[in-house]
Amino acid sequence: MSKNFAITGVAGFVAPRHMQAIRDTGNRLIAALDPHDSVGILDRYDANAKYFREYERFDRHLEKLRRKGEEERVHYISICSPNYLHDAHVRTALRLHADAICEKPLVLNPWNLDALEELEAETGQRVYTILQLRVHPSLLALKAKLEQNPPRDKVKIQLTYITSRGSWYLMSWKGDIDQSGGLASNIGVHFYDMLIWLFGDVERNEVHLNQPQKAAGYLELNRAKVQWFLSIDRKDLPAGLPHQQTTYRSITMDGEEMEFSNGFTDLHTKVYERTLAGEGFGISDARPSIQLIHDLRFAEPIGVQPHSHPFVKNM
Repeated sequence: MSKNFAITGVAGFVAPRHMQAIRDTGNRLIAALDPHDSVGILDRYDANAKYFREYERFDRHLEKLRRKGEEERVHYISICSPNYLHDAHVRTALRLHADAICEKPLVLNPWNLDALEELEAETGQRVYTILQLRVHPSLLALKAKLEQNPPRDKVKIQLTYITSRGSWYLMSWKGDIDQSGGLASNIGVHFYDMLIWLFGDVERNEVHLNQPQKAAGYLELNRAKVQWFLSIDRKDLPAGLPHQQTTYRSITMDGEEMEFSNGFTDLHTKVYERTLAGEGFGISDARPSIQLIHDLRFAEPIGVQPHSHPFVKNM
């Protein structure tokens, strides 16, 4: 039997991936929320979905559907709203007796997870999140290889992610650290989750640079030493790239590139398939990376170190 979905943040960048996943898994989108009304994309996925600009009317509509019974009620709410609203919108889902499927970061503070776990226990509903790199075929193969042949010494990882953004970025909620959590939360969290998933818990954490447009630091995990650099500044792109290339992503392991550029097109759908089968990524899966982005946000930068990322040393 198909399930009924609602979505928050439907006008945002990531919402189409969720709507595609809802459709690809044979389910129905019946309600959508966003204060910005540039939501014509709804016609591509489900023109019958009710659209709301005001949260209060959205909430009232879903409550009305809940009282109509199993066939009418919303079973899942997909949450694509700005990061600082995730916690509140997850709570809305649980209160409406629906499960939540929330974009990353699930929340901005680790103590928010404690409260959500209590609400899960009280309501019997579940909170799931999108950790799509955990279903990437190349990374699944790497994880299996690392488990079968654990490295004798800690692996040396170098993470470089530059994704150019215009001046709009810092003027939007994404540039407000209280709303987005900063660069580490907004564009780095899925990489941190991937690294912790592959190489174990954080043992040491340093921030060497923390500016609105770029951040860098050093992590020591159970089985890896990680130099990382994140930026939205086009000037940080390496020389020699084609002019039209605005993003550069590189992750090396002991000097060799970890190649996983392909296979990204249907990762959200794969996560939805797992979730609907009862094997989704929950609060406990998200907790280590949520703790890390919180710690990074409040860490005092210590400046360039001998083990800093090369991009920081060259600034």
